[in-house]
Amino acid sequence: MTVEIMKRNLSDFILVSDDEIRRAMRLLLEETHNVAEGAGAASLAGAIKIKDRLAGKRVAMILSGGNVTMDTLRQVLSTH
Repeated sequence: MTVEIMKRNLSDFILVSDDEIRRAMRLLLEETHNVAEGAGAASLAGAIKIKDRLAGKRVAMILSGGNVTMDTLRQVLSTH
């Protein structure tokens, strides 16, 4: 989906950086023992970014995609 299509059809969307996605991947692994690829962790990265707006609300997100290479996983785990 292009950004233009998303702008027309979504009420809101959150842009996250690669660093924010890597932090979400690491958090998922450390706290839930689930491995997610970057795209799978993007929803958590977005939720973390807007956590103040979500405070007190019920939030559901999809965690998907364990298609991550060992090299990528090592990189994610070695950065803080």
